[in-house]
Amino acid sequence: MSELVSTRIRTVASKLGLPHLAEALNQYAQRADEAKLGYLDFLDLVLAEELAVRDDRRFRQGLRTSKLPHHKTLDDYDFSFQPDLDPRKVKDLATLSFVDAKANAALLGPPGVGKTHIAVALAVAACRAGYSVYFTSLDDMVKNLKAAEAAGRLTSKLGTYLRPGVLVVDEVGYEILERGEANLVFQVISKRYEKGSIILTSNKTFSEWGQVFGDEVLATAILDRLLHHCDVISINGPSYRLKNRLKAIERDTNVA
Repeated sequence: MSELVSTRIRTVASKLGLPHLAEALNQYAQRADEAKLGYLDFLDLVLAEELAVRDDRRFRQGLRTSKLPHHKTLDDYDFSFQPDLDPRKVKDLATLSFVDAKANAALLGPPGVGKTHIAVALAVAACRAGYSVYFTSLDDMVKNLKAAEAAGRLTSKLGTYLRPGVLVVDEVGYEILERGEANLVFQVISKRYEKGSIILTSNKTFSEWGQVFGDEVLATAILDRLLHHCDVISINGPSYRLKNRLKAIERDTNVA
């Protein structure tokens, strides 16, 4: 490939928004020569590589804007520590069929059993698949919505929680809500109903949500919309955090 042609291709690639092609052109040409690729095979190679680079760039940008606390995957989750949890149920969720259907997923159980880990792993998978994702604790969401409501910007702020294809709401039940706060949560749930997926974690059973939201009727209305299309997984095993803490104590004791 002549230098003149290479320069022209790089210029056109940059104008088309294909910076990787401009950078890797010589590498592509060398691979084509070594494999004796035909014109169509060479074009297929270039387009496949460019698509992979663009998808990876989009994925990384999606992770940056998702506010996820970490980027752990299901490969990092120790299913052997939770023998009562069927891995197949979690891996079924990881196919994201519920996200495709704009349905929901709920992970219930006591603190420390890995609910947030699984929720984040599902969110990472959704992000990689091209869905927009946003993570928040319930407490943070309520505080932000209350502040926006007081400032007359509630409609605008609601968009933060309505726009993403997947909204992750963590730690439902750790704080008791006032009725006005519960109504703000209801607005998010009802406006997302059958329009976008919610993944939530809670340390409370659904029968306890009346106490959490301070109003049985409002809690029922929230659950009615949330659970209409929802996969529910209960994790009732031991705490990972306690396990790690006990190991650290045991190690320190042995060293002493």
